[in-house]
Formats: sequence, structure tokens, C-alpha cells
Amino acid sequence: MADEIRSLEDLKAGMADAGVEASADAGNDAAEAVAEVVLPEPKIDDLGRAYATGKRKDAVARVWIKPGSGKITINGRDQETYFARPVLRMMLQQPFEAAERKDQYDVVATAKGGGLSGQAGAVRHGISKALVFFEPALRPALKKGGFLTRDSRVVERKKYGRAKARKSFQFSKR
Repeated sequence: MADEIRSLEDLKAGMADAGVEASADAGNDAAEAVAEVVLPEPKIDDLGRAYATGKRKDAVARVWIKPGSGKITINGRDQETYFARPVLRMMLQQPFEAAERKDQYDVVATAKGGGLSGQAGAVRHGISKALVFFEPALRPALKKGGFLTRDSRVVERKKYGRAKARKSFQFSKR
């Protein structure tokens, strides 16, 4: 996709250079192509925030972002105290680095269910979706990084007659 939005005349000139006749139908097709480039409206509430829900494993995170200094709060606690491991804090920064918006948004999130790793993945998913709601132009960069895709892998359920989901009980010959 082009980084710049071209005018109808540029499209007609490009088609003429390629040997395509610039008829009225071709002009309409070019106008439709330009119309497809129009981005959706940002979804921002009355307080200037964008909201999104992120999910990973059994964890669900509700995420609000707004312009600020880059402070991230999860369940009322700072990210350094909630996610003690550096790898989990790094996961929260990945969408901002991919979108080149580091330290430009404040994040307030509530995470429930699962463990810390699943909650970090859920918050990252929520941040990515909220960034797209706030700035729709960031969608290609975040989509390319794979941050908008919900990781659907969950723990397999335990089956009847088994020790765990697939593990059998120990076999006894006698």
C-alpha cells in the first residue's frame, strides 16, 4: 500500500503511461480505489481514551489508552510491581515499538484469569487493539507484527479415564 494518497489525476496519468485508456469507467475505478484508502474514524470516548479487550489463554484484559508520558498501570499497580519479570514488561512495550509510539500513551488495564504470562499477553493484545482504535493508520504496522491476532491456544481439558488431558495412568502388568 502506498504511503501517500495520490490524486485522481495521478492515477489517470499512471494508467495512461501503462497503455490503459483513461475512459470514464477507468476514472470511476480510480476514484473507487482512492475511496478505499479512507481510514475509519477513531473510537475515542468522552474522556479522550480508546478502549479495547485483549485475550490470551484464560486471561482477559480490559485496556484504556490515552495520550500521556508512557505510564502503564495494571490492576491499580505499576507495571514494574505487577509484572516483575523483564520479559513480561518487554511484551507490553512491543506494540508501541512496532507503531513507533514509545512513551506517548498512558495505559490503564485490568487483567483477570490465567497466570501472569497469559495476563501479559492479554494486555499486549488489548494495547494493540486500543492503538488501532485511537489511530487507525497504525493497523498495518501492528498487523504485520502479529499483535492484532488473538492467540487461540488454550489448555486442553482433562478427559475421563486419563490422568491429565492425554497422559494415561501407569500401566501395571500384574
